[in-house]
Amino acid sequence: MWSYILKRILLMIPTLLGVLTLTFAVIQFVPGGPVEQAVHELRRGQQGTSFGMRMHTGVDAQQVAQLRALYGFDKPPLERYWLMLGRFARFDLGDSYFRHQSVWSLIVSKLPVSISIGVWTFFLTYLISVPLGIAKAVRNGSTFDFTTSLLVLVGFAIPGFVLGVLLLVLFGGGSFWQLFPLRNLTSDNWATLSLGGKIADYLWHITLPIIASVVGSFAVVTMLTKNAFLDEIRKQYVLTARAKGLSERRVLWKHVFRNALLPLIVGFPGAFIGAFFTGSLLIETLFSLDGLGLLSYESVVRRDYPVVLGTLYLFTLIGLATKLISDLCYVWVDPRIQFEQLER
Repeated sequence: MWSYILKRILLMIPTLLGVLTLTFAVIQFVPGGPVEQAVHELRRGQQGTSFGMRMHTGVDAQQVAQLRALYGFDKPPLERYWLMLGRFARFDLGDSYFRHQSVWSLIVSKLPVSISIGVWTFFLTYLISVPLGIAKAVRNGSTFDFTTSLLVLVGFAIPGFVLGVLLLVLFGGGSFWQLFPLRNLTSDNWATLSLGGKIADYLWHITLPIIASVVGSFAVVTMLTKNAFLDEIRKQYVLTARAKGLSERRVLWKHVFRNALLPLIVGFPGAFIGAFFTGSLLIETLFSLDGLGLLSYESVVRRDYPVVLGTLYLFTLIGLATKLISDLCYVWVDPRIQFEQLER
């Protein structure tokens, strides 16, 4: 077991290096970097404190050199690459070019929004989809099975962003009813509310974003659950259990349930982490929720490379660790699986 875990951890290193190296190389050829954007702002005559100088319409070579030194572009690319790897090895993600904060503090400040969306999306998806999948497997081929399959597939076919727009038009004051707020996770007076008022206010704000996030997730988990249960129900040991006179409920929950849970349990870590970091950009943008998805998008647009590379490094590391945990769940759920089999 420990030798397998050690091998997997060692394999993470070249994967992580490959992702960072490829991204760093692409960045070198992307036009409109932070220096170019700063020069553009200077030429527009805007005034600000971002660069520690008064903005004016003229930009001379000395100012450009100062900007290049400020952002670290006065060093050769290879030197900057090794400096980046050295910082990441110490889990130092650097500082944002434009926000004047460390990347770590930015990520921590955006986590509450992403955690709210992720936790609700994950639990609602599994709490609804798993019982629905079991019911569909038991009633396979029935009208209930056909109708629910049609509904979840229609939900899967509708992008979350499109559903979010529809919800805003219907219930966010777009053209019909003003039932839910349009932005943020809480109201401006949230701090003055009672405990019950805070809970109600939070649920009031999170309702539309969560509906837009979870509807498209039902189909995959529901159909996976149904197929897993159907596969187990048709096996010989189920026929034997029924022949012994066991009730259908006992056969289903005592014998079929544990074996059918294998693909679901194994997918838990990936689904839980993925709910935080994937598919939230458009939802966060649409509902004006300042989370990790919106942070990543704005960093790419503004060429805030420390944030881009720092979040990529962190998310890739989390993804690799999640994959390892998923493999370990195979053995935890089904002891018949050995680590030697996982290595093949």
